[in-house]
Amino acid sequence: MTGKAVAAVRRAVREFLETVEAPAELCVAVSGGADSLALAEATAYVGHHRGHRVRALVVDHGLQDGSAKIARDAAEAAKSLGADEAEVRRTEVTGPGGPEAAARKARYRALAGHDLVLLGHTLDDQAETVLLGLGRGSGARSVAGMRPHDPPWGRPLLAVPRATTRAACAELGVEPWDDPHNAEPRFTRVRLRTEVLPLLEDVLNGGVAGALARTAAQLREDSEALDTSADRIFTRAGGPDGLDVAVLAAEPAALRRRVLRRWLLASGVRELTDAHLRAVDALVARWRGQGGVWLPGNLEARRAHGRLCVISQPTTRGE
Repeated sequence: MTGKAVAAVRRAVREFLETVEAPAELCVAVSGGADSLALAEATAYVGHHRGHRVRALVVDHGLQDGSAKIARDAAEAAKSLGADEAEVRRTEVTGPGGPEAAARKARYRALAGHDLVLLGHTLDDQAETVLLGLGRGSGARSVAGMRPHDPPWGRPLLAVPRATTRAACAELGVEPWDDPHNAEPRFTRVRLRTEVLPLLEDVLNGGVAGALARTAAQLREDSEALDTSADRIFTRAGGPDGLDVAVLAAEPAALRRRVLRRWLLASGVRELTDAHLRAVDALVARWRGQGGVWLPGNLEARRAHGRLCVISQPTTRGE
């Protein structure tokens, strides 16, 4: 007889797969933790009933002693839970942004290359993401949290509490691996999980994680509607020689900046910040004949003859 927690996780996976065009092979990222093991079992159960083959992908970050064995154990656990195949991929964690960000980027690189990869992010992970976005002042796009389907990534468990995935593992008789990094207070997410969210739950009489996840869903719907409108404006304003300022100037700031963000990213600007975006927006909304805006990648946004354009500069500012 299937336990309630296992049934809840399977239902979440089934409902997710009904909303996407799933490939013949479903890939699941497996760390060995409760979230990913519960997801792996549910994906195998639901996927096989739908005629899919299921492959577990385990990333070995090499960040701690014994990581290779932990990865092998996770792969074996996924196979015991029904995965047709389990593959371990070794990656190196390097780059800027601190260990959390570097490990996340390395993990996504290692998992890339498939049409659909299911990730075990839960309702609690979504709540932490919303709090991070609020604390950093990153705007509605960050506060809207993670998307359930952001190809090639799929997150079927965003409405499932972490407690449910742990209960599912208990019902399945599986002992999940607890990553010691998840108890390290030097990591921002760990402090959010162990200090901030419990305090908010206490002060606001519970339900905070669910409320934050619902807020994210509502903002995501609003943001998607604005993005759709911005796409239409981009089509009207765009051209081979840049964007028509007159078209942009007639639009509200929220839509105008979405158009500019899409255009700048498409023009090759990387690590675009809110400050960059507002400075370029000033070329439209607060035009006083000012010079161009320098952007990451040795690029410059300029206004000339009623249009915005991005040009590449051969030398950096000050040379």
